[in-house]
Amino acid sequence: MRHLRTLYMISRIRKYISEVFLELRKANWPWDPKEKGFAKYRELNESTVVVFIAMILLGAFVAVFDVSFREAFQAAQIWLAK
Repeated sequence: MRHLRTLYMISRIRKYISEVFLELRKANWPWDPKEKGFAKYRELNESTVVVFIAMILLGAFVAVFDVSFREAFQAAQIWLAK
């Protein structure tokens, strides 16, 4: 009985892996297979730049609000302590 369960699990794992490879073949990869060299990854590089800029802007946004709230709470704490 245990042997059958092991075989069943192995067959499920094989089926899963084969389905993963099938789906990977269908995927639209972010590079042009006809291009050579660095130009092949143009779309990937452009997307990476967009994400990097978005991270910088979001970080700046959070930093501005962090400093603003810290200063406001410190001022309120000083004002209330008087």
